[in-house]
This record gives sequence, C-alpha cells and structure tokens, in this order.
Amino acid sequence: MKYDFDTAVNRRGTDSLKWDVADNELPMWVADMDFKTAPEITEAIKKKADLGVYGYSVIPEEWYSAYIGWWERRHNFRMEEEWLMFVTGVIPAISSSVRKLTTPAENVVIMTPVYNIFFNSILNNGRNVLQCQLKYEDGQYHIDFDDLERKLKEPQTTLLILCNPQNPGGNIWSREDLMMIGDMAYKNEVVVISDEIHCDLTDPGTEYIPFASVSDVCRDNSITCIAPTKTFNLAGLQTAAISVPNPKLRHKVWRAINTDEVAEPNVFAVDAAIAAFTKGEMWLEELRQYIYDNKQITEAYIKESIPAVSVVKSHATYLCWLDVSEVAEDSTRLAAHIRKRTGLYLSAGKGYGGDGKHFLRLNIACPKSTLQDGLERLKDGILSFGK
Repeated sequence: MKYDFDTAVNRRGTDSLKWDVADNELPMWVADMDFKTAPEITEAIKKKADLGVYGYSVIPEEWYSAYIGWWERRHNFRMEEEWLMFVTGVIPAISSSVRKLTTPAENVVIMTPVYNIFFNSILNNGRNVLQCQLKYEDGQYHIDFDDLERKLKEPQTTLLILCNPQNPGGNIWSREDLMMIGDMAYKNEVVVISDEIHCDLTDPGTEYIPFASVSDVCRDNSITCIAPTKTFNLAGLQTAAISVPNPKLRHKVWRAINTDEVAEPNVFAVDAAIAAFTKGEMWLEELRQYIYDNKQITEAYIKESIPAVSVVKSHATYLCWLDVSEVAEDSTRLAAHIRKRTGLYLSAGKGYGGDGKHFLRLNIACPKSTLQDGLERLKDGILSFGK
C-alpha cells in the first residue's frame, strides 16, 4: 500500500471530541476515523496556512468542478454547477431545510434506526418525528413500504429525510427501492432530503446510487446533501455541499442556509474539498480496502468469540451495527457496563430509533492493532454482563 493506515495516531490531548476520554478508555463510538487524511489534502491545507492571512473566502470555479467531476467519474451522475451550494455541514443543511420547508407541528418522516442527529434537526425545530421502522430480517434491514406509504399519506407530512447509504445499518438502497421512495413522496407532495455523506465509503467493487439519479421525479423533488468529510476524515473543517436541481426548491434552500448563516466557508474548507475530490482517489481506494478488511476481521472474531452477538450485513460505512438482543433487553445498560468494565466506549442504539435498543454501534475505522484491542474488550464486556 502507498498510504499508511496501520500507524496509530495519538489524538489524546488534542481537543478531540472522540478522544476526550479517560486514559484507560478506548473510544470506538462517534463517526470519525483514526487515520490521517490523504497527504494531498494536508499539503493543500498547509499551503493555505503558510499564507498567514486568513480572511474571508469565496467559492471558486474549481470547487464546483471538483464536485461535478467526482460524482460524474465515480458515481456516473452529472450534476450541474447551478445546482450546487456550499454549506458548512450536512446537518446544518438539513436543519435549515427543515425550518424553511416545513412549519411547526408538521411531520418529518425518517426510516429508523437511523442517524440519531436527524431527531435533533426535527424535534429542536418544533416538528414531529414520524418513524417508519425498517424491517429487520435475516440479519439485514428492508424498507416497510406499506408503512412508509401510510406515513407519507398523512396530511401533516411534508418532508422525508433519507439516509443513503444507511447509517447505522450500512444498507446501500437499490435503484428499485429509491424509485419507490421517490414516487411515493412525489405522489403525496412530500419533499425528500437525501443525506449521502457516507456514499464513498462502500465496499470495494460496490457502488451506491445517488437518489437524484434514479428518475426525473426523484431529481426534481429532492435535496441532496454531500461532503468529503466522512470519506476523507475532515469533519472538523466544516465543508459540505447541497445539490438541488429544481430551481424553485433550490431558491428556498438557498434562502434557508443564508438566513441561518451557514453558507460561508472557513479559510480551509474549499481548498480541502478541492484537493480531496481531485487528488484523493488513490488514497480512498486503499482506505476502502482497509476498512473492508477490518469488517472481515470484526465479523470473524465476533462469530468465533462472541457467538451471542451478530453483525448486521453491511456494504457501506465504517460502522458495524451489532445485534446484542440475545445479551440484553436494552443495549444502553450493556454499553454502560462495557465502558465501565473494559473502557471500550461504544454507541448505544436506542437513540437511533426503531429497534435500535437491541444494537450497539462500533466504529472500525482505526488501525488493526486498535481494532484488535477493541474486540478483546468487547468480548470481555459481553461475556461478563449480568454476572
């Protein structure tokens, strides 16, 4: 491999949200990676830092070209420049859109279990969360389209937030699934926000499908949120984009993010994104293989050493969704026990809605030595629970 993913980076004492824990603790919870980003991105940031003047920034033509080229080259989908808007993050984009496109007490549908912060974007703005619980069958999630249609038909429902690919389950939704979602939403006059932040973190040889690429209906009735941040470990740089093909809908979103003042980049945000999408491809290919290998290690270890736990079938993200229903009725207590006994810090699944209380989320985007440590702690915590 050209790039080094095996060397552990000491992030303690660096004001890291993930690593601001006790000395004996191992955090494998929040979705950021323990790898250094692509050196090509680091060089772009250093070049800007060396300038020594950190004034206001504009969005240059190269930023649009970088996004357009990446999606066309890697995802076979051509975005137009006028569709794209800079935003500081996917969640600010979603929260601003919720405020602009819905009114208080209206329903926003989410398919659960799903990224827990979606709940915040809805509830903190005085809207109602309407959960369409995914069906969990044979170790994998499927959409309950009958229930989804019922939820979308409700007169108070005006928005659907889709996670594509799905966090935490790791599903890559099929073209047929996305088509049905898009048709149902359009028929019931419900706008779709598609969060596609994990789209580049698929298994090698596996591809996701952009929601807006599926049909004219999906394209013209949707807002897509994208970013290099999960893919290249840049969350702290606050750099993302919104793609909205429909001009009327785009104007509303543009007003939303500018009213909330989340449409202006910090001095490093643009340069990092351009470097990621124009120079980071080889690094990403090696990363995807490394994460895939970590998945295989995790699945094999759990199957052999912790048979009461199973790993949900996943083809995207670096997050493993662990079914612990045979161990605990509610994983919140189990997660607390594991952390107290072993120092391993995982995410309890209850906050993700749906059947999340039966699951734990494990972040495996780390060197293999760290992963092995985490798995051994997981085994100790699981086997000692209830004793």
